[in-house]
Amino acid sequence: MSGGRGQGPLAGVKVLDLTSVLMGPYATQIFADLGADVIKIEGPAGDTTRHLPPGPEAGRGAMFINLNRGKKCLALDLKQPAARDVVLRMAQQADVFVHSMRAAAIKRLGLDYAALQERSPKLVYANLYGFGAKGRYADYPAYDDIVQAASGLADLQASLNGGTPAYLATVVADKVAGLTGAYAIIAALYAREKSGTGQEIEVPMFETMVSFMYAEHLGGSLYDPPLGPPAYPRVVAKERHPYRTSDGYLALMIYTDRHWRAFFDAIGNPVWSTNPMFASIGERTRNIGAVLGRLTDILKDRSSAEWMELFRRIEVPAMPVMSPTDLLTDPHLQEAGFWDERETADGRLRFPGIPTGFSGTPGAIGDPAPALGADNDSVLADYGFAESEIAALRDSKALV
Repeated sequence: MSGGRGQGPLAGVKVLDLTSVLMGPYATQIFADLGADVIKIEGPAGDTTRHLPPGPEAGRGAMFINLNRGKKCLALDLKQPAARDVVLRMAQQADVFVHSMRAAAIKRLGLDYAALQERSPKLVYANLYGFGAKGRYADYPAYDDIVQAASGLADLQASLNGGTPAYLATVVADKVAGLTGAYAIIAALYAREKSGTGQEIEVPMFETMVSFMYAEHLGGSLYDPPLGPPAYPRVVAKERHPYRTSDGYLALMIYTDRHWRAFFDAIGNPVWSTNPMFASIGERTRNIGAVLGRLTDILKDRSSAEWMELFRRIEVPAMPVMSPTDLLTDPHLQEAGFWDERETADGRLRFPGIPTGFSGTPGAIGDPAPALGADNDSVLADYGFAESEIAALRDSKALV
């Protein structure tokens, strides 16, 4: 991506970021990548992910360095009234305040929406937490595994895992909720442009993932009475998996009627291709196990390269199965300029790029996440604190 810091589509937006771990930092990473001025406010121990290995030294874990790139760090002990007053004062100049604490915890700190809205009516205030504030689970603690289980995702994986519930090998609930938080905040900023006032946003992981799951899995349960169970048959079929070839594995989606006709023509229209279960998307869905099972039998007879040549020729979607290591040198990603490699104080680093492109206001990846409290003085000075005030905060231990 071309373009420098502060030139992206969110340039000039000031964000106070009281999030930790992954969901919130992922949302605010998007803001930083797109040009916003993000101030990450951490407590004396720092964000938990600072301490997750691997890393070049204590407090410099790889996940933290990536998730919090392009941000500045202000370290405050928010249990002290003076530190709370700092945040309240900064909020008067900020556009966005985002946290990932439980509702009861942020209220105990005196930093709930009511406290900030009174001083800054234009502020967009975002709550990113586990469960919605109005339900009985409101104050339950939550991490990604908990929400994968609670939202039905782990149970759906059971059909692909021999009947045993399983987690996805990625923190999908954290990231989906983070993305949802990012678009919700941007939508509220747009609304403020028209109304002149801010508002409070709630982004609960649990409800977000239930909505995400039911985009396709609501199925027949959309209707009352139900016309079928809440599941999309193709996705939960045990036969749905990467296909074994004679020398590897392929992902393949022969999906539309045109795809199937082209495939049958390419392999010589065998007798079994006339089976009515292949005739339409409705019939294929009703017989999805048998359809996918037939593909499993067919694909094992040729090499991955042979099948890829055929599928490219007939324009049927297919890709070889690649590992996370393969992606580090993937030729498409290299040609697209996806990886951002640079020399830093932490050594040579490779950041995943910004996936979205803007013709007029491109984003840019900032520096690796700062050390705990590295920007204390400069951030406070930018927000109008005098040197004497900063010194007093340091002496009182409110500033870490």
